[in-house]
Amino acid sequence: MSDKIAVIGLGYVGLPLAHAFSNKYKVIGFDIAQWRIDELRKGHDRTLELSDEQVKEAIANGMEFTNRLEDIAECNIYIVTVPTPIDEHKNPDLTPLLKASESVGKVLKKGDIVIYESTVYPGATEEECVPILERESGLKFNKDFYCGYSPERINPGDKEHTVTKILKVTSGSTPEIGEKVNALYASIITAGTHLAPSIKVAEAAKVIENAQRDINIAFVNELAIIFNRLGIDTEAVLQAAGTKWNFLPFRPGLVGGHCIGVDPYYLSYKAQEIGYNPEIILAGRRLNDNMGIYVANQVVKLMIKKEHKIAGSKTLVLGITFKENCPDIRNSRVIDVIQELKDYEIDVDVYDPWADPQEVKREYGLDLLEQRDLNGKKYDAIILAVAHNEFESFDIDKVKNGQKTVVYDIKSKLKESDGRL
Repeated sequence: MSDKIAVIGLGYVGLPLAHAFSNKYKVIGFDIAQWRIDELRKGHDRTLELSDEQVKEAIANGMEFTNRLEDIAECNIYIVTVPTPIDEHKNPDLTPLLKASESVGKVLKKGDIVIYESTVYPGATEEECVPILERESGLKFNKDFYCGYSPERINPGDKEHTVTKILKVTSGSTPEIGEKVNALYASIITAGTHLAPSIKVAEAAKVIENAQRDINIAFVNELAIIFNRLGIDTEAVLQAAGTKWNFLPFRPGLVGGHCIGVDPYYLSYKAQEIGYNPEIILAGRRLNDNMGIYVANQVVKLMIKKEHKIAGSKTLVLGITFKENCPDIRNSRVIDVIQELKDYEIDVDVYDPWADPQEVKREYGLDLLEQRDLNGKKYDAIILAVAHNEFESFDIDKVKNGQKTVVYDIKSKLKESDGRL
């Protein structure tokens, strides 16, 4: 294959994609973080999306890792996979995307194609990124260089639905480029591709995928609140309703991570920009954003019923990552539970065998316990927040402070608990 590909951003999305392309193309992985480049060159991926063997396989295939722009100057296809978070006001923060566009613009040449995979609102690629590419390169869009958009569909921690096994939406800035972008991805995506008629359509398709899931989870979260007041087991209700062939199998829970808890804000931002207030999308977001506080308050109520003195009591939270069997702590809503408990002056310990202690300390200011730290400790409340496989064999009785200990199961995984969503 004659195409030479640079993948910009080597996180949960970029690295697996670069690995997949490296089996057929010359690939250079670019990231601004020197520590990330160093660890990948040594054959290790701390996100665990790739095994050490897979990283070494990519290197053996000729893939290089760099943080120097000059090293990607000879590439003709640039795929941007940087994060697109929200700021403290829950507005889109395009800073990583715009800075990545600046970098690519500095090495862009005639005939090159820039493909974006980062989740954005409809129009962002052509309205925000293209002007930066033109400014930095001095080239003209759709005359000298071209763009494509192929939204990422990575599911962190999922070893079954990996990048090549998930159908890929593709698009291009002209019909011809759309066909070229589609063919590029089709050469590695065994699940197939879907060529969208425009970049805006592909952008919109991505952002509504997660908005739809967010709204559905908000619905079952609201059901959990209602059924709790009625004294009805939510899980039992969902199992009964699930016997109908077209009932959707959503479950209540904390909605975090870099996609479902973020992407709806991108769509609502764009909607408000054009004068429309998206009621359902924002209602779902408000409800899901408040579930951590709801869980903490439910735990405190159960503790009061068991006659615990709340201030100074001790609680163990099992799990801090945003989902099970995955080290990703980005936008984990478990922190909402922890902060609300601390507002009650409850002492909170957190144990998570998957999370990186240094990352958790840097992101949330928390010191994670190691398993050995739990020896001899007793807690007035225990909260299963994340359903890691390791917690299936975790002996809760060993850390209970007697029969009065409250056990709260956010994930409905425990055989016995005092409360759950």
